[in-house]
Amino acid sequence: MNRKHVIIAVILITALLIFNNILHDIYIKMVSAPTGVQTNINTEQISAQKLFDKTWKIIKKSYYDTNMNEQDWYRWKVHYQGKIKTEDDAYVAINTMLASLNDPYSKFMSKKEFAELNSSIASKITGIGVNIFSNAGKITILNVIEGTPASVSGLKMGDIIFAVNKKEVSGMTISDVAGLVRGPENSTVELTVLRDDKKITKNIKRKEIKIKTVKSSVDKNIGYIQIMSFIGSTTSNEFLEALEKTQKTDGLILDLRGNPGGLLPNAVFIANLFIPEGRIVSVVGRNGFKQDLSAQKTNFTVNKPLIVLIDHSSASASEILSGALKDYNKAKLIGTKTYGKGMVQEVLALPNETGLNLTIAKYLTPNGTDINKKGIEPDVQVELTFEDLKKNQDAQLLMAKKMMNEMIKSEK
Repeated sequence: MNRKHVIIAVILITALLIFNNILHDIYIKMVSAPTGVQTNINTEQISAQKLFDKTWKIIKKSYYDTNMNEQDWYRWKVHYQGKIKTEDDAYVAINTMLASLNDPYSKFMSKKEFAELNSSIASKITGIGVNIFSNAGKITILNVIEGTPASVSGLKMGDIIFAVNKKEVSGMTISDVAGLVRGPENSTVELTVLRDDKKITKNIKRKEIKIKTVKSSVDKNIGYIQIMSFIGSTTSNEFLEALEKTQKTDGLILDLRGNPGGLLPNAVFIANLFIPEGRIVSVVGRNGFKQDLSAQKTNFTVNKPLIVLIDHSSASASEILSGALKDYNKAKLIGTKTYGKGMVQEVLALPNETGLNLTIAKYLTPNGTDINKKGIEPDVQVELTFEDLKKNQDAQLLMAKKMMNEMIKSEK
């Protein structure tokens, strides 16, 4: 990176710090799977009843919907008063209370779950090195990361995970299957996959997976940048490096497929590279309090044809970035409708080493669009079928390259 780009990087990193300060000022943290922000464990020990009471109070004070899903929140305090004797009693009561909010993102975490969460935050991820998605209910390997245990063992893109440690995973969620596959470093997991209707069993030793969140390549005059996650503390720097590697291209394809989100500042920072001024995202908290996060002035803007690839697994921070680029007509979106997670969570450390992931706000795209449970529609709908995966063919990327060549010609 030459001196000019070093200066640009410094300016943009400063902008990122400003965004972080804004977020801390309004006390919000964007959390996805995996999580977003370092959270200390609270080792204070209190009774099970007091743990419930404290959690009830925090939810009442901080939950974004002051109507609490149209219910009298005090009924829970009255219902469980004096009835909680054990740790399990508290867990059941808190989970029941949270379920009444009908909010899939607000979750209580036991001591074990919260410890695992903090381990993920610290980027101590141990597993085998695959990304998975659900294809008509079948948990399928989307890609295999080079140099990981999965790669060494011979797992391939398109393999269907049938069982983990002899436990069949049909009907399970992606996160549940991922939880079964992950485990302590140097432990072994037995994976049974279906490939061409044949069962293949692999015994794979788990290792710490060091994954860069951004990768890039160049195909003739088209640059390609994939952001796997916005979770990393180095994601913004990695993206700058990717821009450097693709700077001589005439057009850029940004791949957000399978990206579950991560840190809000990373999404805003990257959006700012394409959007030099104006609102990038609005965060709406309790009682309608609204905070706009706007682009910071820099002397560097990416100004070339842009296509963004999205799919059903593009969520949260991915939707913030793709939504902003779409609203400002900075990019064409290709693929399938995004997940539709437009809520903001805060991770709170509770006594007894437990935790709470609580929805405290929602976000809107620059045009004021609420995408929660709706998602963002692509400009061009292209499905990626299982047959495409079996043939190692990416119909969405092929369409993006075709459209990009047309966009580049029209620019000349």
